[in-house]
Amino acid sequence: MAIKSLQTLVSEAMQEIKTINAKEALKMVEDKSCNLIDIRDARELENTGKVKNSVHITRGMLEIYLDPSSALFQQGVLDPNKEMVLFCAGGVRSALAVKALKNMGYEKISHIEGGFGAISQSKFKIV
Repeated sequence: MAIKSLQTLVSEAMQEIKTINAKEALKMVEDKSCNLIDIRDARELENTGKVKNSVHITRGMLEIYLDPSSALFQQGVLDPNKEMVLFCAGGVRSALAVKALKNMGYEKISHIEGGFGAISQSKFKIV
């Protein structure tokens, strides 16, 4: 069996997942109808800032923290009834992460096309 390239993995994921733009994501945040999840690593947040009203969960810890029994759900940080909207720097990691969460059984899940780059060009507040 041949090893798939990153491009192939992302292309396959994009066929299965929901992608939204920054404007759609901002409306969902304003309507309080989603959990906005930043999966970038800590260095990226230090360098570019944090998106207001987002929850930071690094990609490496995503499946652990999005387990329904995790503290983030128990403490009310994440609402399991709302859509999970993920973003990374450019959209590659978040596309793969959404596919992984679909494999966990999540249905209300999407990622932001263009990631933080698109977010920073929109009306989101960066703190």
